Amino acid sequence: MQNLLFAVVLFEVVVIMALSFKTPIRKLLIMSLDRTKRGRGPVVIQTVSATIIVLLVASVYNMMAIQKRWIEDGAVNPTDEVIMAKHLLESTLMGGFLFLGLMIDRLHHYMRELRIRRKMMEVIKKEGAGLEGVKARALDEVKNLKEEIMSLQKRQEQLASELQGKAKEIHTEKTSAVALQKQSGGFLIEFNRLLEENQDLRNQLHTVDSKISRSSIKKNT
Repeated sequence: MQNLLFAVVLFEVVVIMALSFKTPIRKLLIMSLDRTKRGRGPVVIQTVSATIIVLLVASVYNMMAIQKRWIEDGAVNPTDEVIMAKHLLESTLMGGFLFLGLMIDRLHHYMRELRIRRKMMEVIKKEGAGLEGVKARALDEVKNLKEEIMSLQKRQEQLASELQGKAKEIHTEKTSAVALQKQSGGFLIEFNRLLEENQDLRNQLHTVDSKISRSSIKKNT
């Protein structure tokens, strides 16, 4: 059993060293551990670990019993010394086996988490690059809209200036129209006065003609 425990502990040390450095072997070990933790792998590992723990407890119990017997007898038996050394070696190997197994499990777990986080970071970087592109396009659109707004504002100012000029022209034309209307009213009054004077002159001429005609008739008679 000791040779088997030595071999297993040495194998675990080699696995830990391989996982500690970035080599192609580490990828193969990670893939192997991933497969080991699927299906019935965890059940087998738990069974082996429970068996080792039971053997470790039994070995520790035997060492405590031997030590108690030494205390009671007050003497050390060479056979018990050999058995004590054997149990101590086996306990150390079993404890190392459990500890190194736990280390391998934690290393694999942290490496898997690190791999997942790296993938997430790559995805985030890609999304960030996409967002940067969208942001750049949005900024271009905003810039174009600002330029269009400035152009519309200039056009609005130009139209407002033209409208103000047209309003002034309309006001001037209205003023001219009022003046012309007043002037035409004056002309109409003057025209009516002239008509009245013309009518008076006609009446006077008619009267004069009548008098002349009468005077001519009297002379002829």
